[in-house]
Amino acid sequence: MRIPLDPQSRTPLYRQIEDWFRENIHTGGLPPDVKIPSTRDLADELGVSRITVKNAYANLESDGLIYTREGSGTFVASLFPEDKTPSTAVPANWPFWQLEATEEIQEPVEVTPAAPIRDDLISFIGVGDPRAFPLKDFTHTIRDVLESDGTTALEYGGLHAGYYPLRKTISQILASQGIQSRPEEVLITAGSQQGLSLVCQTLLKPGDVVIVEKPTYNFALELFRALRLKIIGIPVDRQGMQVEQLEPVLQQYHPRMIYSIPVFQNPGGMCLSAPRRRLLLELASCYNVPILEDDFVSDLRFEGRALPAIKSLDKNGQVIYIGTFSKMLMPGLRIGYLLARGPIFERLVRQKWVQDLATSNLMQRVLDRYVTVGRYQAHLRRSTRLYRKRRDAMVAALRRYLPPSVSFDVPHGGLFLWLRLPEDMSCLDLLPLAMQNGVEFSPGTRYFPDPEEGKPNLRLNFATHTPQEIEEGIRRLAVTLSKIRE
Repeated sequence: MRIPLDPQSRTPLYRQIEDWFRENIHTGGLPPDVKIPSTRDLADELGVSRITVKNAYANLESDGLIYTREGSGTFVASLFPEDKTPSTAVPANWPFWQLEATEEIQEPVEVTPAAPIRDDLISFIGVGDPRAFPLKDFTHTIRDVLESDGTTALEYGGLHAGYYPLRKTISQILASQGIQSRPEEVLITAGSQQGLSLVCQTLLKPGDVVIVEKPTYNFALELFRALRLKIIGIPVDRQGMQVEQLEPVLQQYHPRMIYSIPVFQNPGGMCLSAPRRRLLLELASCYNVPILEDDFVSDLRFEGRALPAIKSLDKNGQVIYIGTFSKMLMPGLRIGYLLARGPIFERLVRQKWVQDLATSNLMQRVLDRYVTVGRYQAHLRRSTRLYRKRRDAMVAALRRYLPPSVSFDVPHGGLFLWLRLPEDMSCLDLLPLAMQNGVEFSPGTRYFPDPEEGKPNLRLNFATHTPQEIEEGIRRLAVTLSKIRE
């Protein structure tokens, strides 16, 4: 054990050893029943006399912090709950730079249930349904890659931008969607969130203004706040971002980036209309503002025709495009990609390199094999059929159980449905009661630059549960709404 001892200190050595153990036992660094060194071994390791260690152990044992088991050794004792010091306790002697950091922490808008969570909780939070993932196919693919590529698959990989065959495969997928690209313009990332982070860290600095849809993806907002960016929201309607309101904002704030989710927007589910896409690109070009286009589930289309990506309309490198496989396969896969044209690409590659060197070489090879043999496309078709049935089940349940004062639009694809509560009702008041009744949702406050604006909204994920579970969850939500109105 590396116990820091200071022979020049006025505090005796045995007390320094005792204090080190005491602190680590209370904070959980040494959990109950873990074996600690014998007095002889610890004395030899620390270069002190054995009696010094014995004195420290004697005091710890008298306070019930350690115990000796005959013939087995000395162990950390279990503490009673009232004796435990919370791990979040702030010592009085934090260095000043630590205190500065605590002052800047923004408390997230979360709700703690007033009662224990039910075992049969139906949670409408999440992404897809892990039960729908073809685990057997993916396992076969991993085995195939390990057998064919051997230990090469376990190395870092040759390029910081990613495994070239996968970049080529992604370029071909994008071409089928009308987005012209070359593999040399594709950067593999650890999920789309890393792509978003790389772009922000490369293009922006603290105090810069970023334009977002209002509401928008909550973890994008958290990232912007962490980077100390100024966030300006543009309202959305059924046709997506109200781009007609954008030009005065561009003139007033001189933003450094526009962030948009034009297809099955998270959390609203709407799609940006074709005229607005063209106007957005025109304004961004005119005012020299890069667009970050986040395409996270555009393949999950249930009906209607696909609109061209903003990137497909881009002729001069105005748009950076990010996508992901994680949402459609499994969140833990953490494989996304970024498409950028021009000098900015090399800067993004370097930023990626200094962050984590490279995305998992093994998972890149597995994903490339999984996609090229057609398994991903088959999974996508199955998921689209499955999630459409679940969307329809949620829409039917909402219309059956919820009062007319709660409104929503039916999304044509994606994973989420956005509810609008009566203006005098708050999702933050509703959530703890809902969880007591066995249903959970994502509060709308998470999706707005100003959380207050999101209070009369909530987001429901329809992809995770079966139609029967969805109906029961919506019924519980309706019961909660009626109670809060009483």
